Amino acid sequence: MSARSKLWISAAAGLVCAQAMASLFLRQGFALVAVSDITQFILLLAGTIALLLNALATRGRIRLFWALMTLGTAFWWSYQALWIYFEVLARRDVPNPFGGDVVLFLHIVPMTAALALQPHVQPDNRTTRLGTLDFSLLLIWWLYLYLFAVIPWQYVHAYEPNYDHNLNILYLTEKVVFLAGVGMLWFRSQGSWRIIYANWFGAGLTYSLSSYIANWAIERKIYHSGSLYDVPLAISMAWVTAIGIVALHYSGKQQPARASYGVWVARLGMAAVFSLPLFAAWSLFDAGIPQRVRTFRLALTLSSMLIMGTLVFFKQRLLDRELLQLLTASQESFDNLKRLQAQLVQSEKLASLGQLVGGAAHELNNPLTAVMGYSDMLAATELNGEQRILMQKIEHQVRRTRTLVSSLLSFAKQVPTDKTLVDVNTLVQTAVKLCLPQSRGPNVQVHTNFARELPRVLGDSNQLLQVCLHITNNALHALTDTGGTLTVSTRLQDASVLLEFSDDGPGMQEPDRVFDPFYTTRPVGQGPGLGLSVCYGIIQEHNGKITCQNRPEGGAIFRIELPAVVDPAQASVLASHRYESADSLPEAKGILQHQSE
Repeated sequence: MSARSKLWISAAAGLVCAQAMASLFLRQGFALVAVSDITQFILLLAGTIALLLNALATRGRIRLFWALMTLGTAFWWSYQALWIYFEVLARRDVPNPFGGDVVLFLHIVPMTAALALQPHVQPDNRTTRLGTLDFSLLLIWWLYLYLFAVIPWQYVHAYEPNYDHNLNILYLTEKVVFLAGVGMLWFRSQGSWRIIYANWFGAGLTYSLSSYIANWAIERKIYHSGSLYDVPLAISMAWVTAIGIVALHYSGKQQPARASYGVWVARLGMAAVFSLPLFAAWSLFDAGIPQRVRTFRLALTLSSMLIMGTLVFFKQRLLDRELLQLLTASQESFDNLKRLQAQLVQSEKLASLGQLVGGAAHELNNPLTAVMGYSDMLAATELNGEQRILMQKIEHQVRRTRTLVSSLLSFAKQVPTDKTLVDVNTLVQTAVKLCLPQSRGPNVQVHTNFARELPRVLGDSNQLLQVCLHITNNALHALTDTGGTLTVSTRLQDASVLLEFSDDGPGMQEPDRVFDPFYTTRPVGQGPGLGLSVCYGIIQEHNGKITCQNRPEGGAIFRIELPAVVDPAQASVLASHRYESADSLPEAKGILQHQSE
């Protein structure tokens, strides 16, 4: 704590001592009244400023908490200013009934609302919006109670005993509610917030006891302004200043919100609404009150029911909207969960089969190499025509088996590789150029639509080229018999680069299964069915997504999403990592040949 803060607290303690000394040594009269009123005025002003500093130093709901506490203390301070006006400046007693009593009564209302905010817990926007209406209901209810119980005996039918009795009972109830709220938060909080709530509880309890003792002395006609009965009141005022100063040096860590918070505030708001008909019935059937008071209370109750009913209507509309949003969010979460589950199942399939086929492929390579060697030796011997045809069939089947083993190894070796910045437009354009000579249909056309200034992606150029080559080659193969158009496009979508391969061919029989290992629609002997599984693994390893679906107008469409690199700080890196053409890719033609097989 800084020296200035210590000096501030010491000054507040000194004012309390001055109040005590004046109460002990000054006789009843104007000097004692002036010292007592001015001392309490300064203490409340210091407390208001100290709490205001906390409101200025914080944000969000914590700032609103301190702002409401500041407002409540400012009401208290303004009430004390009214007493200075009457007792010090005008040198006369404060009138009774006093119209300014409503200011004293209302100063606890914003403080109670501040407690309902529970600044020690993490904010919840949904409960905060609903809680604002509940707080409004409670505020209107407290105002209604004051107008119902106190105002009729001040303005409608002036009667001082009823006015004092009802005001004291209502004010005591308000202080008990405040103390109960502070005590509950003190019990539930931790760390620095627990210390802050404990001090608020101590200051509130001291103030409540001082008010009770002062009323006890007033009833026995032994109380006068500035007497020793005002010393506990001065202590509670100085305590508020200490709370504001101490809180400036704490950084309260918020706790997770409790589910019961919004429920209890809503229940109190509804209880306030349902209590209005009871007060109306009391006013209607209480024969002991004057007719003018009864009429005033009935009109007040009906007006309050209209206002609070309007707030309940808006709250219900807000709840309906929240319910629709929750239903929509639940549906989206369920859909995302299903997609995630499908991706996890697919990844597990690839991982398990990768380990299995990797070991099997290595074991098959050894006998295949021996058979290939023997077939080469057999080809070098003198064979008749029939024998040579049989030898060539053996060699063909061995080479076909080696191609299958090579595909199995490619499927099993989907491991992270070194990645560089890749120009997707150049990559796709290269894949299209390499696949066009392999087109088997005269009526097959390829259209491209590349977005300009497309951000680059971080990836392995050869692996991504393999994916583009395989999907392009598959689409061209599907268009061989019927003819048609393959459209390849790129664009930026949110923070991802989107590649689309769309054709107007016959489409896919089971688009949900195309990425399953060994799934293929080609005749036996024209492919092992591992190409799209390999593509799926490559895109997953690049933190991307690949999907397949049939177009409503016919044909299939493959979509690939890859994270875009859009950091301006990497501009020089982008310029130095341009993707080369097909001539600089020694693996490209081999990959194309492998995919066509």
